This record gives sequence, structure tokens and C-alpha cells, in this order.
Amino acid sequence: MGKSKSSKRWLQEHHADPYVLQSRREGYRSRAVYKLIELQEKDHLLKPGQFVVDLGAAPGGWTEYASQFCSKGGRLIAVDLLEMDSITDVDIIQGDFTEQKVLDEILQLINNSPVDLVLSDMAPNISGIETVDQPKSMYLVELAFEFCLQVLDKNGSFAVKMFQGEGFDEMVRSFRKSFKVVKFRKPKASRARSREVYAVCQGLK
Repeated sequence: MGKSKSSKRWLQEHHADPYVLQSRREGYRSRAVYKLIELQEKDHLLKPGQFVVDLGAAPGGWTEYASQFCSKGGRLIAVDLLEMDSITDVDIIQGDFTEQKVLDEILQLINNSPVDLVLSDMAPNISGIETVDQPKSMYLVELAFEFCLQVLDKNGSFAVKMFQGEGFDEMVRSFRKSFKVVKFRKPKASRARSREVYAVCQGLK
């Protein structure tokens, strides 16, 4: 079966994307790494020796970048539903973060140690129907937020992908109640037509 016009357009756009080309030149697993790099440049989330949990990690671009900091006396746990190639000194859990058994596995690895940073680039499989996709997306944000409240150190930080739409404002209010600083970033590597933004939350109240 031939590819649809829309999928052909996407492939053409993808292969011409400057961030895709840059990631290939620099040896990163995905273009998404440049979103985290920009967050790091602006908000200094990653520091040497931290304990970091990366949710929605596959194919591993964010994990690769974060591991440069965690390798100096820190720890890094990466979680994704999809299989992910190993990265030195990173604990990788393959499973669905929405399932209790996967959460239990993460908590067992954490073993009551305070986490310094939770990263979440999780997103649902997109159907193209906003009334279906948006609730799924916000559910993942809510689960990641609840996880943060459970594991973060008092000075910990949380960076999470969100899509603007129904439930967004309510979630932001919850962030502001729990964190001292809440900022929003639209990295240059985020496609202009995308409704995605990143909430950067720092310092639990």
C-alpha cells in the first residue's frame, strides 16, 4: 500500500528538519534532545551528581544528554513503553507508566532516595482527534506530577511536556500550589504548529 500524501509530506519535512540533521551530525538519538538542551541553558535543571528520572525516554535523546551529568556520582532511571537501547550507567525500565506494576518497579529502584529532577516527555499515541488526545495527554501529565510529589527532594525540579487545551489551566494551578517557581518554555526545536509547551517547576513548597 502506498503512503498517504500527509505521511509523504511528514517524511519530507522530517528529513529536511535542521534539528534532525543536527542530531545525526552530533550523534544524538533524536531531535528532541535540543528541547532539553534549551531548557538546560535557560533553567539549569541538570547538575553533576543528581538523581534523575526520565519518563517517556525512548529513543533516549534526553537520557543520553542527562547521563553526562548523572555519571558524576549521580543516578539516572529511564522509563518508556517502547524498547530502548542501553546507555552506560542508566537503569532502563520498559513498561507502561500508567500501570501500577511499572510504578512499583520505579519506586523499588528509587528505594526512598530523594530524587532531584523528574523529566517527562511523555505523550499519548496521537489519533488526530483533539477531544480524545487532549485528555490522554493531561492524564500523563497528572500521573507524572503525582509521581513528583511522591519522590522529589524538597529542592527538586520537574520539567514536563504539556499540550495547550482542555485541562491545561487546571493543571497549571496545581503546579503553582506545589512549586515555588513555575515557568513555561516553547523550545525552538518544538515545531511551530505544535501546541506543546514545557512546564518547568522548581522548588517544592
